[in-house]
Amino acid sequence: MRPAATALAATAAALRAAFLSPPAVASCLLAPRRVLLLPLHRLSSSSSAPPPSVAASDSQPPPLPAFMDAQFESFRAQLDGSSALRDRIRAVVSEVESASRAATAALLLVHQPVPLADVLGKVKAQVEVIKVHYSQLAEILRESPGQYYRYHGDWRSETQAVVSMLAFTHWLQTGGLLTHAEAQEKLGLSCGEFGLDVEDYLTGLCFMSNDFPRYTVNRVTGGDYDCPRKVLSFLTDLHASFRMLNLRNDFLRKKFDGMKYDLRRVEEVFYDVKIRGLVPGDSKQEVAQS
Repeated sequence: MRPAATALAATAAALRAAFLSPPAVASCLLAPRRVLLLPLHRLSSSSSAPPPSVAASDSQPPPLPAFMDAQFESFRAQLDGSSALRDRIRAVVSEVESASRAATAALLLVHQPVPLADVLGKVKAQVEVIKVHYSQLAEILRESPGQYYRYHGDWRSETQAVVSMLAFTHWLQTGGLLTHAEAQEKLGLSCGEFGLDVEDYLTGLCFMSNDFPRYTVNRVTGGDYDCPRKVLSFLTDLHASFRMLNLRNDFLRKKFDGMKYDLRRVEEVFYDVKIRGLVPGDSKQEVAQS
C-alpha cells in the first residue's frame, strides 16, 4: 500500500505544478482579455460611422423661422437707408467745409493792411453760400424726423469752424459778441427740427479767441494802440461768462481752458503798450478807473 500511495501523491504534485506554473497562470489571465478586446474593437469600428439617415439630415441646415427672416430683412432695409442718407449728408457737408475754408482764408486778410470793408465783403459772400448748404442739410433731415443727433457728428466740426468765423467777423463789425440766436439767423437755421447745437456754438466761441492775440499784435504794429484794450475787455467778459457754466471734462472744457492763454497773451500786449505810454488819453482814464 505504501508504494501505491506514493505514486498517487507524485501524480497529484505533477498536476499541481503543471496548472500553477507562471506560463499557465499567464495564459489563464490573458485569455479572457483577448476575448473581451475583440468585441470592443468591433463595437468601436462599427459605431464610428453614423447611420446614413442621420448624416444626410446634418448636411442640410433647417430653414430659419419666418419671424426671424422678416426681422433681419427689416434691419437690412433700415441700414441701407441710413447709409444712403449719410452719403447725401456728407456730400453737402463737404460743400460747407469748402465754403468755410474760403471764408476763413478771406478773413485772414484782416491781419494785413487791407481795408476792413473789402475783407468783410468777401467773407459775407461765402457766408451766403454756407447758408444755402445748411438749408439743404435741413431739407435732408426732414426726411428722417427725430434723427438730428444721430447724424449730428457728420457736420459738428464744420459747424464749429463756421461759428468761429462768424463770431470773429461780428466782433470786427460791432465789437460785441455774436449771440446764439444771431448765429442761427446768419446760417438760416431755426430752433425746431434743425438748429444750431449749443455746444457747437460755445466751442466756436472758444476757437474765435485764438484769433485775437495775433490780431492784437498786428494792430499795434500798424499803430492802433487802443486795440489791446478793446480786445482785453471783450475776452475778459467772455472768459468770465464761460466760468458760469458747469463744464464737464470733455472737448469743450479743454477748449475753454485754452482761452485763458489767449487772454494772457493779450494782457501782455496791453501791458507793453501801457508802460510805454502809448495808450490813448481816453483809454488811460478807463484804465485808471478800473
